[in-house]
Order: sequence, then structure tokens, then C-alpha cells
Amino acid sequence: MLSLYRTVLHRCQQRIAAWPPTVQGMFWVALSGFIFSVLNALLRLLSQQMPTGQAQFLRYFAGTLVMLPLLWRHGMSSYWPRDIKGQFWRGAAHTLALTLWFMALPHIPLADTTAISFTGPIYVMIGAAWFLGERMRADRWIAALIGLAGVMVVVAPKLSGEGGYYSLIMMASSPLFAASFLITKALTRSEKSTTIVLWQSLVIALLSAPLGLMDWQPLNLWQVLGFAVAGALGSYGHYCMAQGFGLADISATQSLRFLDLVWTSALGWLMFASIPSTTTWLGAAVIMGSTLWITQREKRRR
Repeated sequence: MLSLYRTVLHRCQQRIAAWPPTVQGMFWVALSGFIFSVLNALLRLLSQQMPTGQAQFLRYFAGTLVMLPLLWRHGMSSYWPRDIKGQFWRGAAHTLALTLWFMALPHIPLADTTAISFTGPIYVMIGAAWFLGERMRADRWIAALIGLAGVMVVVAPKLSGEGGYYSLIMMASSPLFAASFLITKALTRSEKSTTIVLWQSLVIALLSAPLGLMDWQPLNLWQVLGFAVAGALGSYGHYCMAQGFGLADISATQSLRFLDLVWTSALGWLMFASIPSTTTWLGAAVIMGSTLWITQREKRRR
């Protein structure tokens, strides 16, 4: 059974390696989006059972623990970054974004949480042009703007009442996440993906510790297991994202984030009995169209 798994995995890796680098990068980013969708569903469940600051700290503390076997095997010198200042800047931006994100997470349906986060690609694409010097092709802008229109179909009817307040908090986290992703892209030029993931967990756990320990409550066994799974999912998801950013322009990958709405809609229904509204599915159809269109455009561009 194990040999069959290795054979299938090797063939998949060979097939992916034959794709153009940009398409490979898009694949890794799409895979990270699916992993993060599962992770977000799990974190929403956990954050409803404890203070959000504690949930944020435990998520990244668990992510650090997941990386310890690699440190034990290869030594800290193998994961010492070339740009430690950049690692801390990235961790600081991500920590601020997470504080807002966890504050809003328990109060918003999972599909809406994901849809709101899709304002991020616009900030990322602008930042990629201004700070990273990436060439901004018109079709990438068109795909991102069509995807954003799909997001607004989902979000606009719900920006009222208490849910509207938390939706605005969630929206405020988007430019901060975008800053973190842009720094990640810059770091991939000199750092290994595993180094970026390890230092993200270390820095965010360190910066989140005061907030997490301030209102601590004991954990039961299921919560401990939940955070262990969250740590593994988060570390692998960020590894996939860093791999994708290392292979492709960050602006080429952003429309693929809109696929997350499909995954989170399904998970929200399965885990929270939250049935996506008509506007959610209509917006998802628009988003899927933009994603498929830009993917085909990038495949032809070799």
C-alpha cells in the first residue's frame, strides 16, 4: 500500500513538474487555498469555545511544534534566515491581521468570511506592481476585478446589523494580510519555503503570547487534538503558498484565491449547518468563471 502511494505521488510530481512555472505556482496556491479553507473551518469551531486571543496563540504555537522534528533532524543552522528582519516584519503584519480576523471569525458565516477576504488580491496586485516591480498584465487585473464583483454579490446584502460590524472588522484585516503575502513573495527570493514557514510560526506565536495568556482557560483533549491538526494544516498550507509564490508572479496567483469560496461553502454546510444563500452561489459562479479564464490564459503563456 505504501509503495503504491509513493508511485502515485511520484507520477503526480512528474506531471506537475512538466507544467510551465507559472501554472505550477498557480497549482500550489490553489492547493494552499483548499488547505486553509479546512483550517479556517476548524479554527472557527475552536474559537467559539475560548477567547479568540488564546485560539490565535495556540494555532501558531502548534505550528511551531509541528516543525520541531525538522529542526531536530537538520539543526537550527539549516533554518536560520538570511533576512531575519524581513521575517519579523512579516510576522508583525500577519499578527495584526490575525488579531482582527480572529475577532470577527466566530460571528460571521464561514463562506462570508472567505468572501470578504477576497478583497485582499486587489491590495496584493497593487503592492506587487509598486513594491515588487511585477509587470501588471491587463488580463490579471480583469480576472481580479471580476472576482471582486462576485465577492460583492455575496457580501453586499449582509453588511447590516451586528454581522455588518464584524464584516467590516474582517475587511480591515485584508490589507494587512496582503502586506504579509507581499513580504513572503520578497522572502522567497532568498529563503527556503520551510524557513519562511518556521519563522512565521515562531514570530507570530511570540507576538500573540501576551494576548493569548491574558485570559487563558484550560483545554480539553479534543481541543488539544484540534490545535495539533490546525498546526499541521497551517504549516503545510503556508509551505504550499510559499512554493507557489516562488514559482509564479504573485499577481498571477491571486484570482485562484476565489476558489476558496467553494470549499468554505461546502465546509460551512457540513460543519455548521450553514446553507449558502442564493447570492453566495451566484457570486461563486462569477468567481469560478474568472478563475477558469485566467488559468487558461496563463497556460497559453509559456
